[in-house]
Amino acid sequence: MISYLKGILSEIQKLGNQRVIITIEVNQIGYDVQVTPRLLTLLPPFGEPVHIHTHLQVREDQMVLFGFNSRPERDLFRQLVSVSGIGPQMAMAMLDTLGLQELVQSVVAGNIRVLSRTPGVGAKTAERIVLELKTKLSEWRQQTGLAQAPLAGPAPSIQEEVEMTLLALGYTTGEIVQALQAVGQNTALPKSADTEDWIREAIAWLSR
Repeated sequence: MISYLKGILSEIQKLGNQRVIITIEVNQIGYDVQVTPRLLTLLPPFGEPVHIHTHLQVREDQMVLFGFNSRPERDLFRQLVSVSGIGPQMAMAMLDTLGLQELVQSVVAGNIRVLSRTPGVGAKTAERIVLELKTKLSEWRQQTGLAQAPLAGPAPSIQEEVEMTLLALGYTTGEIVQALQAVGQNTALPKSADTEDWIREAIAWLSR
């Protein structure tokens, strides 16, 4: 019903439990839109124009607008909530924890461990997501061109060992994800490099 909003960013509310509401003024009407905390880093300053893709959830007792930075992100949200047992809040949490590219890659690759990083998403839920969406997202990724933008980071064959080692050293999951992406983007280290090389470069980045 409401595909997107173009207007002025007028307010940001952080409600706790990773719920963030932004208010967009469009033709003197303020629309409250729930977005991920991750999206906050991409928003313009207050009073500046903003363009948000939206999904309208209608229930008997309320209507909620969910907002996304891009159409593919909004479409992925819709795929997630089509899975039995996956509500909009869990879908938003998965997008916030993993981001568009890593979330799609994890489902297509059947990586239960990565999907389970999201608080509230256990192994059984992750398995159900893979079972219902693996083929759909593989085809959708090709159609949208997302497959042409591989994730920075180690190859899947060594990623788990790298992450488990860094976790054992006391780093958080969020820190590890940021470090591996940064190392992959900012160094000439090949994705298939030795596990020890990725660990060493990640620790160097985290120790800056």
